[in-house]
Amino acid sequence: MQVDFAGIKLKNPVMPASGCFGYGKEYAKYYDLSELGAIIVKATTVSPRLGNPTPRVAEVCAGMLNSIGLANPGVDQVVKKELPWLRQFELPIIVNVAGDTVEDYCFVTEKLCQSGLVDAIELNVSCPNVEQGGMAFGVDAGVLAELTTAVKKVCSVPLIVKLSPNVSDIVQIAQAAEAAGADALSLINTLVGMKIDLMSRKPILARGVGGLSGPAIKSVAVRMVYQVYKAVKIPILGVGGITTGLDAIEFIMAGATAVSVGTANFTDPYACPRIIKEIKAYMEKEGIKDLSEIRGCAHVLS
Repeated sequence: MQVDFAGIKLKNPVMPASGCFGYGKEYAKYYDLSELGAIIVKATTVSPRLGNPTPRVAEVCAGMLNSIGLANPGVDQVVKKELPWLRQFELPIIVNVAGDTVEDYCFVTEKLCQSGLVDAIELNVSCPNVEQGGMAFGVDAGVLAELTTAVKKVCSVPLIVKLSPNVSDIVQIAQAAEAAGADALSLINTLVGMKIDLMSRKPILARGVGGLSGPAIKSVAVRMVYQVYKAVKIPILGVGGITTGLDAIEFIMAGATAVSVGTANFTDPYACPRIIKEIKAYMEKEGIKDLSEIRGCAHVLS
């Protein structure tokens, strides 16, 4: 079950997704985090953020909507308090980085890399770019390439770009990130969704729209991983609606090297170790000795 993801050695291909696992402290009460292939901690910004006004979470059919707003203590506290605590576990630490400007991303990335406490950076390019009138960094290939190029210059660890699915051509966006120096891709981030309260006749979330995650988006995520796998040479981290080991296997067959588990952690705190066991059970049942045997296998007949 060992995989090499952008030069990072993982004991297995499963890790919690950014924003759905905090910094691991709550989940460490249930199991040894060293069982994970890696951990991706929640988005980190230059300064502390309280996040968006409430309500900012809503349950929907086969998933959830969230508009948390990147609530976090800021990069200084993450480096001083959160990452040193995580270092007690035997697993790679990946930090998701967010910002309003290119300079924000570069500042946070450089500070994290200088700490020596991170093994990779994951760029959250679904953030609104204030320099471009609020347009998300990840929806324009040129803007994404500019951001990736700038961050790559100050990043001393593998750089993973987490792609937004809210685009017309995911392949073009993926290729732009690769050309600009990304070492790996993570896809997908949440889709934009809304839920309306029938009594108040208004959107439930305070900001109206939010990010849709959970099983409802899995088919979209698998499709995008499948498309991108054929178009790039860098590894892919598959994410979106994974709740079982068989879901993870599906992503790997589409072309993912590793997977991250998000919303499932909210309904089952043991989701990640359970999925790891289910992947192993599938491999044993099917006589698969290495995950590389099935990675991208769905493309053989296409």
